Amino acid sequence: MSIFVITYFGLLIGVSCLAAYYEKRSAFLMLFSLTLVSFVLGIVGGTGALRSVAIGAGMLAFAAGVSFAFREFLVAITPPKLAKEIKTAPLTASFGMFVIFTYAIAGIFAPWIAPYGESEVISSAFAPADANMLLGADQLGRDMFSRIIYGARNTVGLALLATMAAFFMGATAGLLAAVKGGWFDQFMGRFADVIMSIPSLIFALLMLSIFGPDITVIIIAVAIIYAPRVFRLTRAVAGNVVVMDYIEAAKLRGEKDGYLIRKEILPNSTAPLVAEFGLEFCFVFLLVAGLSFLGLGIQPPTADWGSMVRENATLISFGEITPLIPAAAIALLTVAVNFVVDWMLFRSSGLKEQ
Repeated sequence: MSIFVITYFGLLIGVSCLAAYYEKRSAFLMLFSLTLVSFVLGIVGGTGALRSVAIGAGMLAFAAGVSFAFREFLVAITPPKLAKEIKTAPLTASFGMFVIFTYAIAGIFAPWIAPYGESEVISSAFAPADANMLLGADQLGRDMFSRIIYGARNTVGLALLATMAAFFMGATAGLLAAVKGGWFDQFMGRFADVIMSIPSLIFALLMLSIFGPDITVIIIAVAIIYAPRVFRLTRAVAGNVVVMDYIEAAKLRGEKDGYLIRKEILPNSTAPLVAEFGLEFCFVFLLVAGLSFLGLGIQPPTADWGSMVRENATLISFGEITPLIPAAAIALLTVAVNFVVDWMLFRSSGLKEQ
């Protein structure tokens, strides 16, 4: 039995005993379950399997530590009322906020972070990673690391703009439909049903095939696709607020629709709408990346994660993980946003931690 195996199981059992002694039930169950799983995997897969489990557990522990530190940092720099809310955030939400913050920094300061330009050819095609290129080169000899950094600005920025456009269209229509009611409400509801009945990818491909893969066309097409979803939620949330007594009192005072929306409905509908914005961003982000993968999204030589996966896909046949890096960047941001949205939905539901 190797020193690694003895140290690994000794550490797990020791930490499990400490968790049991201090009556940390959840930590004890997690650690001892990991010990049992490691024991079975060690018998089946040997030391190699144990090393993989140890690396995975170490990465999770590192992510948890970073999430905790980032949450405490936010608590320290935010106003007391907001700090109290952030203090109750689970580590998954803290991890999501840290990832979103990292992507935002990469996108905003891309020209200063990236060592090379996004379309600058500096090496031969598919050159391996070295001291100058952390992730190697792509099919044209461009630095992959620089293009991923610029991709954070282009891909995420385009998805954010499209989400904002969809949200503005859908939320505005939903609020007006809830306030006005009658034939306008019925018409907008049926129109939203028609748009939602069309498969999103087919509609986007049709629009881009007719008008060309221009950024403005992409934003308009995506906004038309996802605005009905926002309309549905906004209409449902605002519809529950419109029937309240204080809305009726405001109408009797002679308040206009604009006042009702700004002063009465929106303040009481913010939480679910903000959570919906995060969900819509995930859908839009994946659609934009999918369009780029198909060649109808952001066009070369602009760096884009979806097109980077397509352009370097041949490397998978040679055992290289280069195409998986932009794909992992897409997946990581999607998971991070969902972590934050889950926490926001939990808060808006009025439930309390046990």
